[in-house]
Amino acid sequence: MSATVTPIATRRELAHRSSNGIHVYLYWSPTDDSLAVTVLDDAGECFELVVEPHEAMDVFEHPYAYAAFRGLRLTTLLDVAA
Repeated sequence: MSATVTPIATRRELAHRSSNGIHVYLYWSPTDDSLAVTVLDDAGECFELVVEPHEAMDVFEHPYAYAAFRGLRLTTLLDVAA
């Protein structure tokens, strides 16, 4: 019997900023060349937006505007763990 090892996709942090308890990250996944902006706040709310390269920095600077435009609702970390 042989086992195949599949590497877990790792993401690389390209940018991070924090202000007033809000933490915004820009990640790149080399496996599929995708970009994502993740937002966490000290109250435990979070969301992630998959972004195109041409919009990555704008989404990074204005994630709540893009989340509202896309119709996302905030998720608490407790909701994610359940």
